[in-house]
Amino acid sequence: MPNGNDPRKHTIAVLVENKFGVLSRVAGLFSARGYNIESMSVGETLDPSVSRMTLVVRGDEFVIEQVTKQLHKLIDVIKVTDLTDESHVERELVLIRVNAEPSNRAEILRTADIFRARVVDVTAVSFVLEATGDEGKLEALIELLRPMGIQELVRTGKVVIARGPKTRVRRVEAPRKPRVADDPRVVGFAD
Repeated sequence: MPNGNDPRKHTIAVLVENKFGVLSRVAGLFSARGYNIESMSVGETLDPSVSRMTLVVRGDEFVIEQVTKQLHKLIDVIKVTDLTDESHVERELVLIRVNAEPSNRAEILRTADIFRARVVDVTAVSFVLEATGDEGKLEALIELLRPMGIQELVRTGKVVIARGPKTRVRRVEAPRKPRVADDPRVVGFAD
């Protein structure tokens, strides 16, 4: 078990108001303190006025504590959660353009099949593969394809969701139209 003094990757989920400039303020907070964001994924939640950022940051417990305290100080931040030691599901997406010379095509397809990667584009000289999974799985796929000649590689940041009842989110409901019968000033109105 790592102690709190060893730098390691931490996965931090941040709920923020979905407003102009919030992403810039969060990134600025990290750069101003000299911390590097290894990956960042941002997307809207069920509530369109709220976005969720998933950040991967390397640091010891002190650095991570400082980062979370600074994030809490930002006006547009709603909630900060370090999911590193929590039970969670994580995924990442990678697109890989690999040389598809006739002598390598069958091996590329077998490798893709083993990793449950899909071929999403084919040309006379290359395949584009799409794969999702945790970081270890994607690193293994990349290492097996490297000898065949990777032309280009694009990765998303990690997305993470906690397991269990902690993840329950209030359902956003459309505003209800007031009915005439709900108006206390209306007496004796029948629906």
